[in-house]
Amino acid sequence: MQNRTQEYVQQARHFLRQYTEGLNVRDLRRLFDQDATHAYKVLTRDQDSTDEPEGPVRRFFHRAKIVFLGISYKLGPARRMLFVFCLFFAILGLISPPTFEFYSDQTRIELDFSPLWFLLSIGGLLWLLAVELVDRVRVRDELEVARKLQSDLLPDTSPVVPGYSFAHSYRTANEVGGDYYDFHTLADGRLAILMGDASGHGIAAGLLMAIANATLKTALDVDPAPEAVASLLNAALFRTGDRRAFMTLFYGLLEPRSGALTYICAGHPFPLLRRSGGQIEELGTGMLPLGLRREIEPHAQSAVVEEGDLLVLFTDGLPESVSGPDGDAFGFEKIKQLLATVGSPESVHDRILLAFDQHIGHEPLTDDLTLVVISRNG
Repeated sequence: MQNRTQEYVQQARHFLRQYTEGLNVRDLRRLFDQDATHAYKVLTRDQDSTDEPEGPVRRFFHRAKIVFLGISYKLGPARRMLFVFCLFFAILGLISPPTFEFYSDQTRIELDFSPLWFLLSIGGLLWLLAVELVDRVRVRDELEVARKLQSDLLPDTSPVVPGYSFAHSYRTANEVGGDYYDFHTLADGRLAILMGDASGHGIAAGLLMAIANATLKTALDVDPAPEAVASLLNAALFRTGDRRAFMTLFYGLLEPRSGALTYICAGHPFPLLRRSGGQIEELGTGMLPLGLRREIEPHAQSAVVEEGDLLVLFTDGLPESVSGPDGDAFGFEKIKQLLATVGSPESVHDRILLAFDQHIGHEPLTDDLTLVVISRNG
């Protein structure tokens, strides 16, 4: 008997450890401040929350009403009715408990059915929660497939270019991201370096990124000149018909032997070219993102990557990430400071990401982050 009791205790402890794995105080605190605020905004964004009444009691009931309507209208008609009936019977059972009276041998017997009503209401709400979770799991599985397909569009290895070394990484804030980067070696030996950031977040940005990927591959085959590539991508994005569908782009065409780099920077954070002597140059003069206008007049610029130089490209998820709700952004100056010490692309890459992780702490990513470091060996 004692051995069986110890076995039950061990099973209970194992289940408790497994059930609470990954739980920490920080996540619990976020559940009641950041997550609660975000949930309220999402649930009430389609409801009229203006002209709130004065007084805490009236304001409470007003907000409770718009939250109830927000939850209700996010459900389908059948689930909406189940939700309303469950709440109605739960409240009715608490306010006016249903009873059944009968007499036996002149004795009055009264049965209280309010616990049964309450349990049925809770059971209905749990069933509603279960079917909603099933829908969420299905969507998550589909997003996982989309994430896998998207990751296949990004380079998993570095290009082999004699005299050059590479380090690169990609992080997404959601299951599907909108950042894009790629390396493509042309038939004449030149290396095409691409990095972009599609507008928006999640699946919409991912679809825009897929469109850009297909267009850029075609553009490189037709005419790899930076002006031609930018014009073709701009036309493809503009034809989507949605003015919110735009994309920043850095596209550089590198001649490995001479180090000559011809590039266009359209609305993208300026890449940093760290010279072997320590000077840092920004590659770009300012240009609108692609897809906002029907016609553009792109002008390519040029630079030379000398021996010992380091080229650092990134999306705005790096400099614009903040350390908290009211914190400071990571900033461009911080990136420049981290380039003060020379090193291999891997060491510089890891140094920047380590400082970034220390800056944001345990906060989740709010934007996709892509970082590419290229060096010309001395």
